[in-house]
Parts: sequence; C-alpha cells; structure tokens
Amino acid sequence: MSAFASLPDFLRAPATAKVLDALPGSRAVGGAVRDALAGLPVADVDVAAPFPPEEIMARLLAAGCKVFETGLAHGTVTAVWDHQPIEVTALRRDVLTDGRHAEVAWTTDWREDAARRDFTINAMSLGADGVLHDYFGGRDDLARGLVRFVGDPATRLAEDYLRLLRFFRFQARYGKGAPDAAALQAIREAIPGLARLSVERIWMEIKRILMVAEPVPALRLMAELGVLPATLPEIAAPDLDCLARLVAFDAPAEPLLRLAALGGVAPGLAARLKLSSAEARTLRFLQEAAIPSAEIDAAGFRRWRAQHGAVALEIQEAALWLADARDGAVPMRATLRATLHTEAAPVFPLQGRDLLAEGATPGPALGALLAEVEAFWIAGGCVADHVACLAEAKRLLARP
Repeated sequence: MSAFASLPDFLRAPATAKVLDALPGSRAVGGAVRDALAGLPVADVDVAAPFPPEEIMARLLAAGCKVFETGLAHGTVTAVWDHQPIEVTALRRDVLTDGRHAEVAWTTDWREDAARRDFTINAMSLGADGVLHDYFGGRDDLARGLVRFVGDPATRLAEDYLRLLRFFRFQARYGKGAPDAAALQAIREAIPGLARLSVERIWMEIKRILMVAEPVPALRLMAELGVLPATLPEIAAPDLDCLARLVAFDAPAEPLLRLAALGGVAPGLAARLKLSSAEARTLRFLQEAAIPSAEIDAAGFRRWRAQHGAVALEIQEAALWLADARDGAVPMRATLRATLHTEAAPVFPLQGRDLLAEGATPGPALGALLAEVEAFWIAGGCVADHVACLAEAKRLLARP
C-alpha cells in the first residue's frame, strides 16, 4: 500500500523519474524516503537497482543520462539528468567486513540489501509507483522517534564502527524519548572499535552531529556512555551548558563555533583532528582570542576590530556569540554584532611607501616605524586619518 496520499515531489522530479524509468524495478532508497515520510525537505536522492553496475551504466547511458563512475567497486555510479545528480547503486550483500570497509557482491534481493543498512529508518525504499517497501519497521520507528539498528546492533556496529557515531546524529535529528536500550548497550561495548577508524572519518561525523539543530542531548548521551572522551579526548570536561546557551541564542550552527563552546581551550585538538589550516586558525581564534566585554565603547571595539582585521567577518561574529554563551546570561553583544555589518572595518591608512616618500630607510627599521604609527592609530580609537598618521610618522622620523 502506498505510504503517501500522492507521489512525493522528489519522486516526480525529472531527474529521479528519468533514472527510475531507465532502470525498471529500481527504487529510491535511504534518506530521501525517510525525510519525505517525516515531512522534511529532501536534499539528495539515492536510487538502488537490481542490476550489476555495468548494466546500470549501460541502461542509463542508453537513456541519455551522463554517467560518472563515482564508486564502481562498491556498485555506485552517479547519473546526471537535467543538471541534477542522482547516485545509483546496485543491490548488494556483504561478503566480508572489517569494521571499516566491506567487500560486497551484487544481488537482486531487496530485503538482503536492506538488511545490510544501518538503521530501520534508513532501510526503506520507494518505487516509482509510490509503494513503500519497509522490511524492518522503519516507518513505525520514524513515527515513534526510535533510532534502531537493523537486526543485531552489535553486528551492525562490527561491520562499520562509524555507525556508532551515526547513531547519535540520527538520534539528534529524529529521536524522541528514551533511546533504544539495545543500541546503547551495543555502543558501550563497541567504543574500542572507534580506534580502527581514521580521524578524518570521525571528525566528519562529529561535525555533522554538531551541525544538527539541537545537538546537546545527543552529546550529553555521548558523554555519559564514554563516546565523547573516546573521540574528543582533549576536551576533558565538555561544557555542554555553554553549548546549550549558544543553541538557545540561535547562533549560527557552525561546527567549529560549537566545538569551541564545547571545549574552551583544547591544545592539540586541531592537529589531531587534522583540521585544514583555515579550520585550525578559526578554532584557535575562537578558543584564544581576547573577546571584548559587552560594555566596551565604540573606540574600544574599533581597536578590537583593527587588531583582528585579518580575521573574516563571520569568524569575528562567531567569537561574539561565543562570548555571550560563556557569560551565561542573555545575548549582550547584539549591538557589537550589528556593528560588524553596518560599519566598515577600520583600515590603517598608511603604507610603507608613504614612509619611504618621507625619507624613511628601507628595511627592518621601516617596519618598526610603521608598527609604531599603527599603535598610535589604534590607541586613538582608529579614527586618525592619513594626514594625522603621516604627521605622527614625521614626528617619529624627526626623533634625535
């Protein structure tokens, strides 16, 4: 029986319809089906088909789609129609798993393919006719807000330990009430398996958890079970209250901002997580920058902006949100955040060539002189113009 009063929009979209038509018997699977049932926007559409990968490619090409071999060893290709990508995967069964990777074989058995998926809410599929195929009670679990592993939780975790972290992401997004007891017990026992995962995979999933609308309950559960110290050992005492205030203030759901709220100053964290240089600089600024007090005057705030002029505007704004969350009251720096967007950042009005024109000597002394003039400019609230700064430079050049 159809689970929908009418076909969901994503199923009627030209690209999805084209792919399903080119692959008779294929179905939409996973997140698109889950989110359509939950009444949420559908982002990406994945399709599974009861054909081996080579036949999938041939049928899609014959239908006029562009096809890219994005994961052929795992039976996955990407079809593009009407500029819309659709990921298509052959039905699979696991032959061998090691906690990180799986060796698979192709099958035509939909239940067998569904049985290898992580959670019941992700194991549903939807045909082009709108008929929902739900082998493990995913629709009921979704309605109840129950995130439940398909089959035996310990087995699913041993197949891929990243599912341990995925549990908390889906719990944060779809969970209601008490988490599944069997899942929690299996997670406790599977924590050592996290050591088999690359830090990049762990950070990718932690980042996704931090980005959900309300991450604190899931993170609190992770802390209670011992998952948080296993994945973020540098954060000895996670400040979940600070993060909760940040969320309550409706600050941007940026993962690095939320990580900084969670951990305060955590030396070595960026290096171990192998953050990019830009991410590491952002985290360091949020952890260590001297944030202006809510009572700072206009001149003081201009000085603060000038001192951090190389820092992107959104990162400066994030630092102000974080300061409010750490203060633990109500957002007090709203005026300062507004000023970031309504007033241009102060820019030091002199350059080295201006000093050379006044007779300054090239070399280290020139840089030192420029720094002295900039310090004069900052001390005065960053309001001295080119003429005033040049006059100060001349005064300093005239020193005995």
